[in-house]
Amino acid sequence: MYRPRAFAIDDLGALHAVIRERVFATLAIAQEGRIEFAYAPVVLDANEGRGTIRFHLAKANPVAPLADGARLSVSFLGPDAYISPDWYETRTLVPTWNYIAVEGAGIARRLNRDGLRALLTDLSAQEEGKLRPKTPWTMDKVPEARRDSLLNAIEGFALTFETLVGKFKLSQDKSPADFAATLRGLDGRADPQSKAVAAAMKRANA
Repeated sequence: MYRPRAFAIDDLGALHAVIRERVFATLAIAQEGRIEFAYAPVVLDANEGRGTIRFHLAKANPVAPLADGARLSVSFLGPDAYISPDWYETRTLVPTWNYIAVEGAGIARRLNRDGLRALLTDLSAQEEGKLRPKTPWTMDKVPEARRDSLLNAIEGFALTFETLVGKFKLSQDKSPADFAATLRGLDGRADPQSKAVAAAMKRANA
């Protein structure tokens, strides 16, 4: 990831917060001169080091048979928004884009059957918890035969991060006046992405 100093983020707490909020990851693996991509929701275990993510893929996914013992790169994209130069106080600036991105890499290992079950339980609990006060859905609502059939169709993996870095491009390189003008422009838009970028700018500047 290209990370000018003004935008580089290495604080694990901030990086983990992005992963927990934006759990749907893009996975990439190099294979015979090609880059193969896959997409999966993850569970973050931040117990030691840079953390570990767990995820599952369909067995039919071309990445699944390649992943065990292989180096995977992982990307998590936070909110992003276009920044119009008409918002700035400085009249010579040009359009740009503000965004948050986190990248990690490590060696993936296949989970055993019990580990796969635990992943599915943890993943559904993680996401169902965001839907409260709805009563959480649980795996025991699926008949055992159906659960076994589903487990046979997927592979679970864990990846411990060897590297984990972030880029929070949030107008840190702009003057206070242009920063404030950017916030006004974003706050004046109705789309959730612009609102989320404005909120991230305010947090970073607090």
